[in-house]
Amino acid sequence: MNIFEYFKKKGIDTIDSSFYSKIAMWDSWYRANVKRFHQYRVYHGTGQYERCHRKSLGMAKKICEDISDLLLNERVAITIKDETTAKFVRSVLDAANFTVQGNEYQERKAACGTVAYVPYLTNMEVAEDGSVLSADIKLDYVVAKNIYPTAWENSRITEVIFAFPKTYKRKKYVQLQHHKLEPWQDEDGNDLGYQYVIENSVVECSSGAGRDLTPAEWNAIPHFEGLAARVETGSNQPQFIIDKLNIANNVDEDDTNPMGVALFANSIDVLAKIDLEYDSYANEFTLGRKRIFVAPEMLTDANGSQVFDPDDSVFYTLPEDYFKNTKEALHEVNMELRTEQHEQAINNDLNLLSFKCGFGTQYYRFERGTVATATQVISENSDMYRTIRKHEIILQDVLTDLIRTIIRLGKTANVPGLVENTDIVIDFDDSIIEDKQTERAEDRKDVAMGAMGLPEYRAKWYGETEEVAASKLPDQSAGVLM
Repeated sequence: MNIFEYFKKKGIDTIDSSFYSKIAMWDSWYRANVKRFHQYRVYHGTGQYERCHRKSLGMAKKICEDISDLLLNERVAITIKDETTAKFVRSVLDAANFTVQGNEYQERKAACGTVAYVPYLTNMEVAEDGSVLSADIKLDYVVAKNIYPTAWENSRITEVIFAFPKTYKRKKYVQLQHHKLEPWQDEDGNDLGYQYVIENSVVECSSGAGRDLTPAEWNAIPHFEGLAARVETGSNQPQFIIDKLNIANNVDEDDTNPMGVALFANSIDVLAKIDLEYDSYANEFTLGRKRIFVAPEMLTDANGSQVFDPDDSVFYTLPEDYFKNTKEALHEVNMELRTEQHEQAINNDLNLLSFKCGFGTQYYRFERGTVATATQVISENSDMYRTIRKHEIILQDVLTDLIRTIIRLGKTANVPGLVENTDIVIDFDDSIIEDKQTERAEDRKDVAMGAMGLPEYRAKWYGETEEVAASKLPDQSAGVLM
């Protein structure tokens, strides 16, 4: 099925299909399996080709892993002021395995530029008037290749189609979930502005544009059973959250593409050069191993039995004439290995890759055939510090929007006691950027001298709002925190 043919048939506009070729290319570098680069052919003359596989250092995945661990790890604290709301949100995120999946999708975001989080209601109990009596809230994760924006403003996607591929009885299907804004009126026809509507369709992945299934047909497939063709959310807030790196998209010349780009999108040439050098480094040991050339008469003993193991790749026989002038029965050859030159070349390009991807120089070091990562504390004026801070700007809004969307769905599902506008604090882990022990000691001195209040100190170091921190402080007459 060609999804862009399907969109054309339905009159749906999205970004050009050529951009999704870029996403596929970034994904192939992330997997270190690039066509016509990691698989290539060597010509041996007389029409003979040898298929070869180029070894890879896998740096595209490595830098994605590292930025993911720096942005969203187990030490990132999300604090919600209202305790009932906090407990509910935590239960939804735990059910969605967000502690693991959140980190994984930060890595996938770095690899392909964009991911999305889509909370939704399931197991709904609906009243006769169509209102929701109760429901569960779940969370879908979507990667870039399955995200198709249909409307956007100032690089912010406002309407989108998500594709969810499924396989049933060896047939492939795709659920298309279209989130779009439509005029909204009450029962009396009064204008209420706009609301988000979710339209679902299921397409059988046959040739060309595929075949639309009717609701009756897709309800017979377990993956889509109970799927509503249309859902009116009753809200002008989107029921999806787009997450991308804080890097300008320079793929399209008109600069209007709202999708993100991979962390290494502008470093493909460096990745290729690193893998060329690493492949050559590995081949150096194959081509440079010791060889011993043996005169033919030395291969057998007086009884005609073989003297050397025929499976031993160290010994080679040469024509008898070769040894007439050398007057030797065995000739040893030790090839010189150019390991230092290769390591220097790889380190130079690792520095360049690290710099281009925002990690600064000297973040990676190639030693003894493996890549080591710097673990020193990063100063506030470093490239790494600025890079992380820049990406956290978007990520903080993403996490906040995700939490508020979950709360809003919880209120729709009539979960009691939820406070939609409760304060939300995202405390990112900066332990690799700052010396936390030193900073905390300095803050204690500020508290002691009265330059910092105890609520401010507790809010900062315990991941609480200042109101919650103030309510948990011990009796002030008991002394000052040191």
